[in-house]
Amino acid sequence: MPYAWPQDTDFVRWELDVLKRDCPSCGRMMHICDHRYRHFHTLEGPVELVCKLNHCPDPHCPGHATTTNPEVEVSIALPKWAIGWDVLCWIGHRRCARHWSTSQIQSELFDSYGIKLSADSLARYIRHYQIMLAARHQDPATLRQQYESVEEIILAIDGLQPEKGHETLYVVRELTQKRVWFAETLISATADEVRRLIAQARTWAEALGKPVALWLSDRQEAFVTGIAAEFPNVPHRYCQNHFLRDLAKPVLEADSHAKVQMRQKVRGLRKIEQAVLQRQGTETSENTAGDDAQATVPITGGPADRPPAQADPAGAVVLDYCAAVRGILNDDQGGPLQPPGLRMAEALGDVRESIQRNLDEKKGGSQRSNWAAWRVASTAASTKLRPNKRRSEAMSRTSRKLRRPGIPAVEVARTARRSSRG
Repeated sequence: MPYAWPQDTDFVRWELDVLKRDCPSCGRMMHICDHRYRHFHTLEGPVELVCKLNHCPDPHCPGHATTTNPEVEVSIALPKWAIGWDVLCWIGHRRCARHWSTSQIQSELFDSYGIKLSADSLARYIRHYQIMLAARHQDPATLRQQYESVEEIILAIDGLQPEKGHETLYVVRELTQKRVWFAETLISATADEVRRLIAQARTWAEALGKPVALWLSDRQEAFVTGIAAEFPNVPHRYCQNHFLRDLAKPVLEADSHAKVQMRQKVRGLRKIEQAVLQRQGTETSENTAGDDAQATVPITGGPADRPPAQADPAGAVVLDYCAAVRGILNDDQGGPLQPPGLRMAEALGDVRESIQRNLDEKKGGSQRSNWAAWRVASTAASTKLRPNKRRSEAMSRTSRKLRRPGIPAVEVARTARRSSRG
């Protein structure tokens, strides 16, 4: 379907002529016989391209019946395209390098350059770019140039399944140059299909003239038999990532079960936070009401020396502890060597020790009944402290420390202890 241009589009006119004007049949100089007009988008704006068509002036020459197009036209835009090469490269870079979605590319094109493309057209252009990119990566001359200084190569094969139920994408990579050689989706990963991919890798290696020093895979049966058949004298090793993952699978299952149990025991954080915030809101309302009452009294003397509103650093410490515990419970990072459940248990143990240290160093003051919901944090939240500028600054530093990776609860406790001593 042709592109629908608005009637008020302001085009920039470009004219192209044939560079080689000699007739390929008789050698005569060709004449302009017609003009062809086309329109397309560029990053600099819409363009109207005028192509001057040439043919041989001799009616008896075979070149008289055919027309010659300007050679430069295909370097600006391919036939039947509504965009130029610059727009295609812009789209491909955003899609393949920055991993933008189709809707994001579509919106940015319209907002920044005024180029309006439908989702179907944009998907078609992205497909063209991917085909050209794959052809570029598989160009033999480019590969030979890149592997000139390489003495031997290391190959790896693995199957990737984007979603359950989809076809598996088998990827063959070369590890010394960190380059993907080729990839192909297979509906059924039979031994013959996998061996065909491995045979293609052997053809590539022979074309480069480089020996294969090692093969890496997850040692599926099809991989083992295919590599042994196509590369009989090449070592085949187990991928370290797959090896550790398979080895640690029972440990990770037990670790996941332990995380569920710990999360079931550590509950009530939201109720504690709501109680602290409600108490702080109540104190703020009381202070405001007191200020209003004093404002109604007529002033007979000098200005009244009222004490400033008391801060609540203990409540801030309780909120910091809640934020630290919530961050620990939501931390799922880790792997076979650092199970997340084990890290969670260690972090919760540090929090418990930190709160216990605060309990042991308890100072005087009246307890707050609404903090009884959290036993381990009751004492840290039960002492009504005097206004202290250093204590408020310590609480601010504590909040900033919570944003750092790791286990912030220890830092919270240390800061709370220093502020209580001050």
